[in-house]
Amino acid sequence: MPWRPGRGKAGAAVSVELHLPDLPEVPLSVGAAGRAPRPHMPWHLRLRDLLSAYLPLLLMALLALATWWLVKHSPHAPGAPEARPPSSEPDYTMTEFAVERFDAQGRLELRVEGAQMRHFPDTDHIEVDRARIRAIAPDGRVTLAQARRAVGNGDGSELQLLGGAEVQSTDAAGAPLLMRGEFLHAFLVTERVKSHLPVLVAVGASTLSAAGLDFDHGAGRLVLQGPVRAQLAPRTKAGR
Repeated sequence: MPWRPGRGKAGAAVSVELHLPDLPEVPLSVGAAGRAPRPHMPWHLRLRDLLSAYLPLLLMALLALATWWLVKHSPHAPGAPEARPPSSEPDYTMTEFAVERFDAQGRLELRVEGAQMRHFPDTDHIEVDRARIRAIAPDGRVTLAQARRAVGNGDGSELQLLGGAEVQSTDAAGAPLLMRGEFLHAFLVTERVKSHLPVLVAVGASTLSAAGLDFDHGAGRLVLQGPVRAQLAPRTKAGR
């Protein structure tokens, strides 16, 4: 029943003793033994929980794998083509041909014709069978050359005439000049002819044979290598 504290006479304190009923004892436990057992979950729910927990990690692994696959299988930028040495075989041939070269003003400088021409890319030189050459100097002077075979650079400005070689030009005085031999080296731009083999030279009506020659039209010089044999035509008197 309820109670209230009171005081006795003259304010004297009164003590009251309260008795409570006995309470039932409640057992307490600490640790795993005190946990309630987890309810049993079906396997598909447990799998769902696992996937939910590890899904970010799986997505990152799949992304990394896809990136690696793309890098491995993506086409590479084409590299520089491997340089191949020029072939020693002819890259083109021409049969029964004629090749002409003109200067900046459109004037004919050189005409090369023959039975067949072969171009070799490794050395950029040409070979011509039954070659016939016509070169025209800036002053209009014409030089003719021919041989059974000619070998020269790609533009035909330098030719080695082999077999029955012949060059017709004029000397410094304007007299007809003919050079024959089995080998003549013609420099058509600088107007020079050289040979280290026996040659026959005809200047006007005179003929000379020598072991070699060096003719430079620009310098007006004809040098014959000995031994030299000459048949000189007599000079005609003026007015006759």
